[in-house]
Amino acid sequence: MTPETPSALYSRFRRGLSANPDGAAFRAGNGGAESLTYAEADRLALLWAGALLRDGRPAAVGILAAKGTVAYVGVLAGLYAGVPVVPLGTDLPVERIGMMAETAGVEAVIADQWGATAARDLTVAGRTPRVLTPGIDPPAQADALDAPRPVAPSDVAYVLFTSGSTGRPKGVPITHANTDHYFRFLDTRYDFTPGDVFSQTFDLTFDCAMFDLFCAWGAGATVVAVPMTAYRDLPAFIAEQGITVWFSTPSAIGLTRHTGRLTPGSLPGLRWSLFAGEALKEADATDWLRAASSSTLENLYGPTEMTITITAYRWDPATTPGICVNGLSPIGEVNDGHDHLLIGEDGRPAEQEGELWISGPQLTPGYLDPRDAGGRFVHRDGRTWYNTGDRVRRARTGDLVYLGRADSQVQIQGRRVELTEIDHALRATPGVTDAATVAVTQGEEGPLRLVAFYTGAPARPADLAAQAGRTLPAGLIPRTYVHLDGFPLNHNRKVDRARLRTIAGEHIGDAR
Repeated sequence: MTPETPSALYSRFRRGLSANPDGAAFRAGNGGAESLTYAEADRLALLWAGALLRDGRPAAVGILAAKGTVAYVGVLAGLYAGVPVVPLGTDLPVERIGMMAETAGVEAVIADQWGATAARDLTVAGRTPRVLTPGIDPPAQADALDAPRPVAPSDVAYVLFTSGSTGRPKGVPITHANTDHYFRFLDTRYDFTPGDVFSQTFDLTFDCAMFDLFCAWGAGATVVAVPMTAYRDLPAFIAEQGITVWFSTPSAIGLTRHTGRLTPGSLPGLRWSLFAGEALKEADATDWLRAASSSTLENLYGPTEMTITITAYRWDPATTPGICVNGLSPIGEVNDGHDHLLIGEDGRPAEQEGELWISGPQLTPGYLDPRDAGGRFVHRDGRTWYNTGDRVRRARTGDLVYLGRADSQVQIQGRRVELTEIDHALRATPGVTDAATVAVTQGEEGPLRLVAFYTGAPARPADLAAQAGRTLPAGLIPRTYVHLDGFPLNHNRKVDRARLRTIAGEHIGDAR
């Protein structure tokens, strides 16, 4: 079966369909109760795509459904119809969902039962989007398309949203050309086969979910939605589902360790262990590899604006610890076909350390609302660069090492410091398993205060301060320490630093 447009994102699924038509494209729900073969999912997607187009082509289609048949086939249906797909999430406030739908121009929504209820409150340009609930009210077979609609490489495949500094989410359109380059690169890096089973820990509003779906579907493999209940005994869930490719934020490692299940040899079936979305700590990578000793571990990095991930680093237990910085893993080299710059504080390219700028074929054409750009897209030397806002250092191997957000640097008593440097110092305290430091001000113009959160065994503040004092100047040692059983996570299962700042304020008064 020949894809109608080779560069189209949906061609990945059609390739998997050719390779493994009777294999499971996905499993979701309790015990994987929701499952469709590639052939079944393809037929449904063609049917739903036809229903989308029946009354005219919508400008964009929102997906408002939990991970499962409606969400996964809905994504395919939108792509088959040649319409930009906009995952809207199921655990976001309705007001935020409405802002996303309005910004992306969503004129139709594919929804499950919950999503249909939420969609009634949406308005786009003063109108309520058309809502399709194919799981409840199946379209007529006569609506089915014969084949996916052709698309141009410059057409938008999907739109995702990142947090905006103004509180308004920023819409990031990703084109079929962006994804075509990205997945072609991944095809050369990994050896995925129809026999693989991929985890899907990410919500569809998180771009790493697209990695899971279209890496798996491009190989004819199976995607398994991972429920939160799985973390009670993650090794058992992975074994039961036959998962061979694990991909999550590094926070999953801490969750598994906290349950006591992350033991040597407890994850024998994994071939690949992939992490992204947060900085990967050396200790976490080491512990995970003890449990998944037969797998290859990679640390991936990338902002949504650069199409899912833009660097990759393959962990080597023998050499990697020697090039970690502040206990954090390298993020590796930028993907083939891209260039990068490190920009120093003087605004000039630097050799060893600076803000990371990247240019190349995975770069989004720009935000849906140009007002959101805020200097992120920089025109220099006849090219457009994306300023990631992340500070990196070049290791002696040439690999890039993540240092932290440029705006996470704080200046205290004239000295600039990365908050990750404080975290690293505190993790060396006996009994402490993890640390996360935030900086808040007290009152309108009060002094900057450092509040350190930590997990593991409770410790005396004096002991924590003494440990930090072994490597940090006195002015950079936090005065406030808060013990937590576990760090709060946001809906993408990253450490919720906004929530930590709120908690910090409760401990020091009127903090900002």
